[in-house]
Amino acid sequence: MSTYSLRPLGLACLAALALAGCQRSAPPETTPAAVTSSAPANTGYAATHAGDYAVVPLKADLSAFDENAKRMIALLVEASEVMNRIYWKQSWDGDRAALLQRAPDAATRELVDVNFGPWDRLNEDTPIVEGVGPRPPGGPFYPADMTKEEFQAAALADKTSNYTLLRREDGKLVTVPYHVAYKDDLEHAASLLREAAGLSADKSFAAYLKMRADALLSDDFRPSDMAWMDMKTNPVDIVIGPIETYEDQLFGYKAAYEGLVLIKDVEWSQKLARFASFLPALQKGLPVDAKYKAETPGSDADLNAYQVVYYGGNANVGAKTIAINLPNDEEVQLKKGTRRLQLENVMKAKFDTILVPIANQLIAKDQLQHVTFDAFFDDVMFHEVAHGLGIKKTLDGKGTVDEALKEFASSFEEGKADILGLYMIDSLSRQGELDESKLKDAYVTFLAGILRSVRFGAADAHGKANMVRFNFFAERGAFTRDADGRYRVDFDKMREAMNALSAKLLTVQGDGDYVEAKRMTETMGVIKPELAADLAKLKDAKIPVDIRFEQGLETLGLQSYRSTKK
Repeated sequence: MSTYSLRPLGLACLAALALAGCQRSAPPETTPAAVTSSAPANTGYAATHAGDYAVVPLKADLSAFDENAKRMIALLVEASEVMNRIYWKQSWDGDRAALLQRAPDAATRELVDVNFGPWDRLNEDTPIVEGVGPRPPGGPFYPADMTKEEFQAAALADKTSNYTLLRREDGKLVTVPYHVAYKDDLEHAASLLREAAGLSADKSFAAYLKMRADALLSDDFRPSDMAWMDMKTNPVDIVIGPIETYEDQLFGYKAAYEGLVLIKDVEWSQKLARFASFLPALQKGLPVDAKYKAETPGSDADLNAYQVVYYGGNANVGAKTIAINLPNDEEVQLKKGTRRLQLENVMKAKFDTILVPIANQLIAKDQLQHVTFDAFFDDVMFHEVAHGLGIKKTLDGKGTVDEALKEFASSFEEGKADILGLYMIDSLSRQGELDESKLKDAYVTFLAGILRSVRFGAADAHGKANMVRFNFFAERGAFTRDADGRYRVDFDKMREAMNALSAKLLTVQGDGDYVEAKRMTETMGVIKPELAADLAKLKDAKIPVDIRFEQGLETLGLQSYRSTKK
């Protein structure tokens, strides 16, 4: 068997980059009003948190593309910019301009704009603007006065759809399809996608863009998701539409709009492609009873590396993702698998500017040698691959895991992917498919990655998953805290804890055990005082929490290609 040490090639645009990771909490029974008479935000809040984000120019080398391709990329960026307008409507139930006018200074206005609303996504949704109360768990997706009981009692066939809003007519709940609620913006985005399709030299990508434009206007995304899975040769890609459901902290049903424009690293993608083929065998080897791994992962999944040139909408709020695993549609996953997109430019930048400084503060000095970018890349990549493992439908045959676990579904899925990603690295290393001498790197870098991600807060789906894992590992002795406040991995106990937590999460998902998911989240998905004090050291050291982008057509040098369509 061959060994394979992952090392991304040709990261030409990294010199310009500096530094990336998503939010969910157990909601009250009633959605609070968006604006209340609660206590004002702290004086000088924006100034205090000015260092939370490092500013990164989002660029890529586009010199290999001809004029048509550059114009196409510009149109895709513009379509993704439309997602910003829609996402504002999904994150703040009010007028954006009026909210910005309420900000007392330029720094606060900037922070509000970065957060698509008056709550700090990197700091437990703390209100940024005076007079703004807690962030509503259901946001603008539901009426502010709607209770969970009222929702559950409503005889509305599409109320749990990812693509409907709940509204009131004559006091009664009704549903409004996304394509109706956001009609004007969606028609604009669709026209841009169709124009881009006419410029694509890749026929499969052109067909996909047309199908995706149709989907934006119908909310029927499955056909375009299937087409997206079949694309193999397109050098440019776009993820656009209502994708993730993290914004809906009430039920986890409603998807938020986003847009990401991507340039494929063909050489590196070819090196990654083979790992998807290991999914069926790894599924059989999962450390859990056979009934929880009876499903067969799609065999048509693929794994590729990309440079990102634009983040729009929900993708551009709070912690920025460094990898993508899509589609989310379980039926598409079972038939086609998923595509795992490694966003290598942002990943490398975050490693250099955030993860390494954190490790220098909090990892035992004699284990610092095991914090490497290769291991970080592996951790992130196999996290995305691991979304394809496990179980999608509950064993009782009553529906999907997402439907059963409701608002805890996202954090459990992220936790499963994190821990099974490490399981995959361990298994493939022992089989000789990865360099076994680097296995300690994987474990120590994994721990450093937890310490990076928990800074996003325990309200975040990834943050809660990290805290459950951190506390589970701590209880099992997978790592210890030295007298100087640095964390040390116990490699044997780390493997034992990895297998035990894998089995636990897979069992909760397979059983659709909402009660246990709630218990684990409430008891283990919390940041305890000792860790909070350690994380405070990172703020004192002025280590950024995440990044925000300088981006758009001007940054890419494509301003002359801007469309005249409005």
